[in-house]
Amino acid sequence: MHGPPIGSRIDSLLEALWRANGTELLLTAGMPPQIRVHGDLHPIPGQGPLTAAATEAVVSEVLLPEQAASWKTAHEYDFTFGWRGTARVRGNAFSQRGTTAIALRLIPRSVPTMTELGLPPAVAEFARGRQGLVLVTGPTGSGKSATLAAVINQINIDRACHVITIEDPIEYMHEHKRSAVNQREISSDTASFPDALRSAIRESPDVLLIGELRDLESIRLALAIAETGTLVFAALHSKDTAEALARIIDVFPVEERAQVRVQLSAALTGVVSQCLVPRIAGGLVAAHEVLVANSAVRKVIKEGNAEQLRECVISGVHEGMMTFEMSLSELVRNGDVSHETAVARSLHPQEIQAGPRPRAGVPG
Repeated sequence: MHGPPIGSRIDSLLEALWRANGTELLLTAGMPPQIRVHGDLHPIPGQGPLTAAATEAVVSEVLLPEQAASWKTAHEYDFTFGWRGTARVRGNAFSQRGTTAIALRLIPRSVPTMTELGLPPAVAEFARGRQGLVLVTGPTGSGKSATLAAVINQINIDRACHVITIEDPIEYMHEHKRSAVNQREISSDTASFPDALRSAIRESPDVLLIGELRDLESIRLALAIAETGTLVFAALHSKDTAEALARIIDVFPVEERAQVRVQLSAALTGVVSQCLVPRIAGGLVAAHEVLVANSAVRKVIKEGNAEQLRECVISGVHEGMMTFEMSLSELVRNGDVSHETAVARSLHPQEIQAGPRPRAGVPG
């Protein structure tokens, strides 16, 4: 569902965000409008503190009447709208201390490619799969949506198949290429993730994208669909691979967890965890951890030995696996990230290799 034509106030703030090459706009009473640029929040120059009436007025600019009614009832609401034919905007309105606050994120209309995002080669292999579960994990704002959009775009280019996405809200819009891509948005196209997943079983998807695994029922259905011949990609909030798999298992009642470990070990194809780190030249770049579900990984999951997963990754480099430290070291060698930054972002700093790669013609 799209919002109404936006007013001049929010339009000018989004223009400031766009011109600053920022990613997010935060509006909260008592502060000037804030924009996030390269991971940090900054006030928009020349803007004074917002009043409670001003933030409430912005909500009325971007929500349709039926959306506004839901917002007034729930005091938190997700929405999207288009901006100048250039980008889509994902928003969340929420209450804080009795006043309205709004967080907006710019999403470019063009879908990024896997090459542009610098995704590891194993991700392309996951995209060529025919069934199984692939988890894309990371903290909020780590680029999971962009990664999933790039994967769906590649499948859309390469394969004549049926793709269904379930999102809240829809972010990147996919045109039909070789694939038929049907995108469903929570609240406007379906009531909930579980409802959409139960329906998907009858809609014959070859590829299914789940914008976020949030609850036990969604996870249960995702595993079942992945086991029955569908390639399932799903986003999950976690800091790394081991935590992602633990979250999948721990959401189930204790008496079910042994069986779920067996089910997950069979259904899992791989996990891609990512985080964004500052570039030397400005901006952010993603570091990745990649787990490929080989026989050793499946055994570890089945037996509940999560502490052994990292050793599986280290020994599986020849299969496309990598730790965050391997990825960070590569970014350091390429001159994208400083050694100090990489060390600061690592849980195993002793594994970060120092020094950029020598330039061609320059002795190392």
